[in-house]
Amino acid sequence: MSKQEPPERDSGKDPDLPSNDVTEGTERAPHRAMFRAMGYDDQDLSSPMVGVANPAADITPCNVHLDDVAESAYEGIDNAEGMPIEFGTITISDAISMGTEGMKASLISREIIADSVELVTFGERMDGLVVIGGCDKNMPGMMMAAIRTDRPSVFLYGGSIMPGEHDGREVTIQNVFEGVGAVADGEMSEDELDDLERHACPGAGSCGGMFTANTMASITEALGFAPLGSASPPAENEQRYDVARRSGELAVEAVQEQRKPSDFLTKDSFENAIALQVAIGGSTNAVLHLLAMAAEAGIDLDIEEFNEISARTPKIANLQPGGERVMNDLHEVGGVPVVLKALSDAGLLHDDALTVTGNTIGEELEAVDPPAIEDIDVDYLHTVEKPIHERGAIRILTGNLAPDGAVIKITGEDHLHHEGPVRVFEGEEDAMAYVQEGKVESGDVIAIRNEGPRGGPGMREMLGVTSAVAGQGHAEDVALFTDGRFSGATRGFSIGHVAPEAYVGGPIAALEDGDTVTIDIDNLELSVDLTEEELEERLEDHEAEPTYDNGVLAKYHRDFGSAANGAVTNPGAQWD
Repeated sequence: MSKQEPPERDSGKDPDLPSNDVTEGTERAPHRAMFRAMGYDDQDLSSPMVGVANPAADITPCNVHLDDVAESAYEGIDNAEGMPIEFGTITISDAISMGTEGMKASLISREIIADSVELVTFGERMDGLVVIGGCDKNMPGMMMAAIRTDRPSVFLYGGSIMPGEHDGREVTIQNVFEGVGAVADGEMSEDELDDLERHACPGAGSCGGMFTANTMASITEALGFAPLGSASPPAENEQRYDVARRSGELAVEAVQEQRKPSDFLTKDSFENAIALQVAIGGSTNAVLHLLAMAAEAGIDLDIEEFNEISARTPKIANLQPGGERVMNDLHEVGGVPVVLKALSDAGLLHDDALTVTGNTIGEELEAVDPPAIEDIDVDYLHTVEKPIHERGAIRILTGNLAPDGAVIKITGEDHLHHEGPVRVFEGEEDAMAYVQEGKVESGDVIAIRNEGPRGGPGMREMLGVTSAVAGQGHAEDVALFTDGRFSGATRGFSIGHVAPEAYVGGPIAALEDGDTVTIDIDNLELSVDLTEEELEERLEDHEAEPTYDNGVLAKYHRDFGSAANGAVTNPGAQWD
């Protein structure tokens, strides 16, 4: 009598799901045994497998609470009869690494987050994802991974920190950075700075102003990667955990309906994201990240399009760093949907762009029904008809110093112009020493080079320098430009992302002390009083040497693309 073969296991699960590769069939018994060791049962193994990508860490208050956020997302997946699988990845604290050599790791972490989440999703055959972000580079890194894998995915923000209180007023980390400059200038005592330091950051969550984290979280709503209203609940608020549970449930629904990033990410959704960015005075870093995400999605987004959208979209929100208010203030009056509604009502939003919910953003706005700005009695939100500025906050400058573009955010005076001699620094440290020595004077132009994506490598943010300048009272009358980046908390006359960068022989590498530089915001110009022939002659013998010849930083000297295209490293996403 021949031995009977055991019956094939049929769970009834959708046969097209990637997780079937590790859960279905007799030959997958060893794989299921591994899952059973972790407490998963037959019902789990018969359900869509949804990964929870969690960058929780004690490295930064932005991420210190994310295990709790991830747990709520896990519950949401489980409640929706999905199979939740949590896994981790790295983060770097921009604020803690700021002003040090370690800041070079920040942009690199975006790429490593994207790579690691992509690898786990691919290797473990996940059917869908909830991708969680806290600190700045988490957000684009997580979304880039979701775009690459094209698994049904929901983005979940960890929420922002509440403002602290000092001397009877609300304060954030921006005030501490600017306090350093004020101490150097004799405008603040060290004792007062010490007290400010102790009260500025009262708990968990990302930096509270409309800096990079809150800008990117807001943008996820406009892109359709996250449900409307999900960006603004603070980190230490029960609403944040309600959002997390809803995100888990939505991820299972997205798997069941097979709603993938490629289904809702379009040119229109990226234009919606840019419109929101320029309307709220969002971080310049969002330019870099949106370009990178569009490149990953195969959407041809050109840096000049930020100018086109800014030209037709007014700035209507006055939040830090340009104003005084923080994300929680926006939350208390209805959150990001309030701004999106204003843009939609004015015809400045593509209402028919799809979202991860399966509905259009217009339908989602109708369902949320946020209040109109004219019905909200606050001084930090303005109507489209009577805006803060007629043009949006982001401008792309070009000229013979930045043929491929440079980025500035307008936080104050709208008609900035300067023409005069430049002082050139070969990196952040030298520039910071110059500022801290009190040598900065009204009308100065400071150029900081060799801080680009490849030259740094890693394109350091230089909040220390810009805050020290602002703290000495020169936010609007001293200009800085760099092939590196400025923080989302930077305000004033600060121009970043100059491309091509010095490392690859961009014109910024040809600058010499005393060259006459013209910065004209109205005419979108960044140029130097040199002919093309003079620039070419100065660059004739230019040869850059990498500053690291071993380890992860050496890789990124080689791998980063231009800031003008998002500084991507994925070969399939680099386009001219």
